[in-house]
Amino acid sequence: MREAMFIKKNVEKWNQYQQEKSTDPDETAQRFITLVDDLSYAKTFYPKSKVSSWVNGLAAGIYQSIYKNKKEKYSRIFDFWKYELPMVFKKHHRTFLFTAAIFILFVTIGVLSSYSNPDFIRGVLGNNYVDMTEENIAKGDPFGVYKDENPFTMFVRIGFNNIKVAFFTFIGGFSLGIFTMKILWDNGIMLGCFQYLFFANGLGIQSVLVIWIHGTIEISSIVIAATAGFILANGILFPGTYTRLESFKRGAKDAAKVLLSLIPFFIAASFLESYVTHLMSRTYDKDMNQGLPVWVSVIILALSLGLIIWYFVIWPILLNKKGRFVKNDDIVKRLYNRND
Repeated sequence: MREAMFIKKNVEKWNQYQQEKSTDPDETAQRFITLVDDLSYAKTFYPKSKVSSWVNGLAAGIYQSIYKNKKEKYSRIFDFWKYELPMVFKKHHRTFLFTAAIFILFVTIGVLSSYSNPDFIRGVLGNNYVDMTEENIAKGDPFGVYKDENPFTMFVRIGFNNIKVAFFTFIGGFSLGIFTMKILWDNGIMLGCFQYLFFANGLGIQSVLVIWIHGTIEISSIVIAATAGFILANGILFPGTYTRLESFKRGAKDAAKVLLSLIPFFIAASFLESYVTHLMSRTYDKDMNQGLPVWVSVIILALSLGLIIWYFVIWPILLNKKGRFVKNDDIVKRLYNRND
């Protein structure tokens, strides 16, 4: 269609939109959609025409009339955590599965290497740490390292360190995932050696009951942070039907949301390590009778694991299924269509 014909066909409608403001929300939305379609057509076939500027101005005016002075509801924050983040994570469940499998493989390598060569533990954890741990075990206080520092100071230091590690794991996505993989390797091997050290000294169950009070959330969060790094890398490496720049933008946005979701989990892990693990470690100190009952540790372990599995695995799957069938829940339906 020639430009003159295109203008003649639509000019009366555009003038009406410009001069007669609509108060009906449905009509306003329909006008906006129509103008966006006209603008898309004009920019495609008449990119240098002034008609594109005119139609764009009309569309922009309607958009501003809808959203100007619109107050963000407090429920938006609630919806973000309840719906948006889980739906984003559901879209990247395969990446999460890959990351978890790789991390488990690295932990296994750490355990097997420690079993076949005890000196391997010292090479990974360092002589000072191994000597200190063995000395604590010998004197009947195997988890004394968790009692050596003021709980609040420990909380701040651990929280900052965990968030820093998560951030660098995320940033590793810019290296096409190589640096993210390196951090996974370091932490996986270290965890394997660390756990083997206690199991080799007959303290395996005790170490689980003490260390994994905070370790369940902390280690899971590191794996999820690595997932964010790989999401970012995937956006660069595998653009699919998008341009590489658009794919990168989408991947970076999703990865940032996943990283953001970890902040309260890292804070919770730091609190547990500083205050609860601190108390639980006294349970296995032969010189102290005060500590937490074993059932407290079991409950915390179960709740922590259940929280991670529910929020990052089960709830996203349920939301995704709900999005397929729901008709009235606008939030779920909108997010499902966006992520489908």
